[in-house]
Amino acid sequence: MIPLGDVDRRPRNFPVVTVILIAVNVVVFLIELTGTEDSIVRWAFVPAHILAGRDLYTIFTAMFLHASWIHIIGNMVFLWAFGPEIEDTMGSIRYLIFYLLGGCAAAAAQIAVSPASTVPSLGASGAIAAVMGAFIVTYPRDRIRTVFVIFVFVQVAYIPSVILIGIWFLTQLFSQVGARVTTQTGGVAYMAHVGGFIFGTIFARLFEKKKRPEIAA
Repeated sequence: MIPLGDVDRRPRNFPVVTVILIAVNVVVFLIELTGTEDSIVRWAFVPAHILAGRDLYTIFTAMFLHASWIHIIGNMVFLWAFGPEIEDTMGSIRYLIFYLLGGCAAAAAQIAVSPASTVPSLGASGAIAAVMGAFIVTYPRDRIRTVFVIFVFVQVAYIPSVILIGIWFLTQLFSQVGARVTTQTGGVAYMAHVGGFIFGTIFARLFEKKKRPEIAA
C-alpha cells in the first residue's frame, strides 16, 4: 500500500516544515552515499550506548539517516501523505517539536524492548509514525488516495485513514511480536514504529492550534 495523500482535505498553508524535513532527509542521505558504513553508523543510535549515557545526540541524528533508497523513498512518501495536514492543524513550530519528540519516543520504545542491543538503529520511521498517529485521531474519516501494487496489477483506492493507518499499525505490532518470538537481532525496528505511533495518538491534541482548519479540498 502506497498512500498518496488526503483527498478530502488540503492544507490552507504551505507545509514548509514538512518540505524542509523531506529536503534535509534527502540531503543527508546523499551525503551518506559518499561516506563509509562506519561513518554512517556513528550517527545512528545504539540502545546499549544510550543506556550507558553515551552518544545521546544520536537519538536526534538517527532520525535523519536511512539505510537504502527504498528506505528513504518509502519514509518520505508517507511523510508527504500525512504531514501537511497535521502541520496545518498544529502550526509549523508545534509540528516540528511534535515530530522530533515523536522520534525520541520511538527511540525510547526501541531501547525499552532491546536495552542491551548493540545493533545501530536509524531512520525517520518513528517520527513519521507519530505523525500518522496524530492523523488517525485528528482526521479518522478522511479518505486517503492509496495505490495497491499486487505483482503487475496496480489499483488506486480511496480508504478512510482509520482503516489504512489502523492496518499499518497492526502490521507493525504483529511484526514486533514475531520479531521477539524469533529472537530477531537486526532488521526493521518495529517497536520504534509502535512507540512513535502511540506517542502521536496520545499527544496529538495537545499540539493542535485552538481552531482546527476546516475541510478545504
